[in-house]
Amino acid sequence: MSFQLTAEHEALRSVVREFAEAQIAPHAAEWDRTRHFPIEIVHQMGDLGLIGAIFEEEYGGGAGDFTSLCIAIEEIGRIDQSMGITLEAAVGLGINPIATFGTVKQKKQWLPDLVAGKTLAAFGLTEPGGGSDAAGATRTRAVLDGDEWVINGSKVFITNSGSEITSVITVTALTGDNEISTIIVPAGTPGLTVEPSYDKLGWRASDTHGFVLEDCRVPAANLLGERGRGFQQFLATLDDGRIAIAALAVGLIQACVDMSVEHAVSREAFGKPIGANQGLAFQLADLDVALESARLLTYKAAAMRDAGQPIKQAAARAKLHATEAAVAATRVLTQTLGGYGFMESSPAARFYRDAKVLEIGEGTSEIQRLVIARGLGLPVL
Repeated sequence: MSFQLTAEHEALRSVVREFAEAQIAPHAAEWDRTRHFPIEIVHQMGDLGLIGAIFEEEYGGGAGDFTSLCIAIEEIGRIDQSMGITLEAAVGLGINPIATFGTVKQKKQWLPDLVAGKTLAAFGLTEPGGGSDAAGATRTRAVLDGDEWVINGSKVFITNSGSEITSVITVTALTGDNEISTIIVPAGTPGLTVEPSYDKLGWRASDTHGFVLEDCRVPAANLLGERGRGFQQFLATLDDGRIAIAALAVGLIQACVDMSVEHAVSREAFGKPIGANQGLAFQLADLDVALESARLLTYKAAAMRDAGQPIKQAAARAKLHATEAAVAATRVLTQTLGGYGFMESSPAARFYRDAKVLEIGEGTSEIQRLVIARGLGLPVL
């Protein structure tokens, strides 16, 4: 299998890098400090075709491959992880379930504005006390009352769920005994209460809320896909998302390598650049290897997805390695910068805070190891 990117891929990378450096880099620190969610960046990513890159032209998309999306996420994430996860979640968790499982009517209603970046969608899965046991912890219930679903429950840690341009949230709910379905809930529906934004350790400029559903009524036609198949839909969505999160991690590792090398060459101590010391030079060499292996695992998984091959194992490998390498990379960067790396004025502090959640969101490292172990045929529970 070849991992050589096409000329079109490289052209896309150049466009996204130029956009991220010009429109995001000058403001990322301030957005992080003030917890500001820059809606204008969402619109601009839509205008560039990044949000709609992989979706059908019929709905305004670019009909591109999944690898292109990963390139865009990597380049945005190299500058700002908050905007990187905004793009990743807008596509993978927001649009993808509707594009994959929705009816033609549902697609026509929601996709054009979502694909264009005019609006955002969210995926409401995680519940209080839930986490990795997403299926077993589901307590939200939806009951048919005539031609309407009546939904009661609550969700937590939902990205892009409370912005002023959020138009729709897909919600997993019990629709019977041991039966989980997915239902489309438009923003502003009576009974849907979005809670205040979280005060997060990292990803401070991304939009993340919990919400409560109290006798929330939506049409029966808002069922997304087949009744009782909600958990299977969620698992399919997560496989794509894990590759995309790996791409986000690759962007962060690249940023750490770039900053570390620049500082190691320019900073002098004891009459020579600090990069002349093997203690640091070897750490950066190892970091370069971690970057290259993370990138290869990520883009191999993306290529397999584009080829229509099974990706569960490949996605888990990519996410596990890339996200753990990203956390390690921020530690190396901070150590390389010394006291400067500990200051909030340095991007390193933001990178350090942003990195940790990569090992948690869309499946923890422990869950990735579980998936990989089961794929090896091990009888792990």
